[in-house]
Amino acid sequence: MEPTLETVVRGSDSIALHVYPAPDDAPTLAVLWPAMGVPARYYRKFAGELAAAGVAVVVADLRGTGASSPRPGRGSRYGLGDLTADVDAVLTHLKPRRAGRRTILVGHSLGGQACALHLAFEAAGAYGAASDVAGLALIAVGLPYWRSYPGGQRLPILLQTQALGVASAALRVWPGWGFGGRQARGVIRDWAYTARAGRYPRLGGVDVEAAFANVRTPVLAVDVAGDRYTPPGTVSRLLDKLSGAPVTRERYAPEAAVDHFRWAKHGEELAGRVAAWAQGL
Repeated sequence: MEPTLETVVRGSDSIALHVYPAPDDAPTLAVLWPAMGVPARYYRKFAGELAAAGVAVVVADLRGTGASSPRPGRGSRYGLGDLTADVDAVLTHLKPRRAGRRTILVGHSLGGQACALHLAFEAAGAYGAASDVAGLALIAVGLPYWRSYPGGQRLPILLQTQALGVASAALRVWPGWGFGGRQARGVIRDWAYTARAGRYPRLGGVDVEAAFANVRTPVLAVDVAGDRYTPPGTVSRLLDKLSGAPVTRERYAPEAAVDHFRWAKHGEELAGRVAAWAQGL
């Protein structure tokens, strides 16, 4: 199944959208947001499995990744707040395609954080309207607070995340050395802050920590077996912030060996779960 490519212009950047074929009567449109440094094409198999389950699918490339442009450089100043605003811009672009369908956001890792933050922005009135997103599916998404990891991982996580923050500030860009792909320094700065503090900084003038409590959109949160990047404690740390949202929490442990990334290559059962959950919204 080959997607068509569309672009959403965001100032000097453009966000690439991979739009998969879908029947006109598909009741749900899923907009999938990838992990840090992971291109949209990596999710092609999972997108096809969602489509086979009766869901229309669009996969976005995060700013600066995959077919989105330009690549992050020393002049790139955007951070997590900008990635969050990109979610709203993409939903606005997709309004004609969303008409008559329920819209769900499906996020993986950093992409899932951006989706959750989008709902917090809406709850804070940043977009001037109530959310028209029917549900948020979080797959391997948590807050990487170092104290939320198992004991033996805590200090290494703290040191690694803060070292990336220092290096990206000094180099004015994160080159992607062994982790996360090439990233704007602001993205790494904000991500490293969450790992250190266990909370989000003020983003785009919005106190997102306060706004999370006002989110009412249903959430499906999926822990993935073998995931060392996002163990259950980090998922709980994020979900605790969404105290006013109805949350369904599940674990995905198929027969195939999966982890933080490989679930997308072995996701047929998970695609069926997401589709069934969306149908019940």
